[in-house]
Amino acid sequence: MNLSHLVSLADLSAGQITELLDCAEALRPQALSGSSQRAALQGKSVCTLFFEPSTRTRSSFQLAAMRLGADVLGFDASHSSGSKGETAVDTMRNLEAMGVDAFVVRTSVDGQLGDLIGAAQTSTRFINAGDGRSNHPTQGLLDMLTIRQHKGHDFSRLKIAMVGDIRHSRVARSDLHALKALGCGEIRVCGPKALMPEDATLDGCRSVDDFDAAIEGVDVVMMLRLQRERMQEGLVTSLEHYHCQYGLDTRRLALAKPDAMVMHPGPMNRGVEITDAVADGPQSVIMAQVSNGVAVRMAVLKTIFGA
Repeated sequence: MNLSHLVSLADLSAGQITELLDCAEALRPQALSGSSQRAALQGKSVCTLFFEPSTRTRSSFQLAAMRLGADVLGFDASHSSGSKGETAVDTMRNLEAMGVDAFVVRTSVDGQLGDLIGAAQTSTRFINAGDGRSNHPTQGLLDMLTIRQHKGHDFSRLKIAMVGDIRHSRVARSDLHALKALGCGEIRVCGPKALMPEDATLDGCRSVDDFDAAIEGVDVVMMLRLQRERMQEGLVTSLEHYHCQYGLDTRRLALAKPDAMVMHPGPMNRGVEITDAVADGPQSVIMAQVSNGVAVRMAVLKTIFGA
């Protein structure tokens, strides 16, 4: 597959998504502990250019690049010249001038990645690690890989419920792009009306107001983080009310299929969108999502470098 940058899963076909998932599956042994891929990106330099805080995404990208033998440069925006007024484009171009071959970028600004790509040399590679509310493509890929490992390759058989703050979630958008591309049988979305998108994001989905009805008989429950700043904006009345209406507990989970899997991209607000008993319970695949992140990001890095 010829892929110079990964900006959005909306840019990929079902075949391309499947090819990346197949590559990630094959790389899982090396992702977790192996060293047989160390020569793949030897001599390449990868910079994690993060203008927002991150734990899972940044750490797994760094591990992925190191597993492939690349030199890794971590960028901390809070200690950069950006605090002195330097633009993101100038920051990128200075790092590029030092010999960085690829940038893994997280930014709070929708579309900023396009500005960076436009200002860079044509040989420089870019991967979107989360931009504003728009996209988080590698999270979407690792979520699809996790579903595939537990439910098989035929997504048309699946009923999936996505619950929470979809309006402000870049994870939700990337997951929805992937689920639609892979032909998911039924996608149910549920959450407060104030946290539902008003654009075409939910085209092809079934909106269900009541969480109990949304989760009934589903194969997969995808919980989303409640961004607490929405309380200050008046979009959520209280954490207690939100948990009562849209929190996943053992009673609600029993309404899904007996073998339903529970997903969450993290960070979790325990006791708000999900209880401890569910997050740490036997149907949770949250840690599997995290471990799949390294393999998926290895696959993406190998692909954009044509390794």
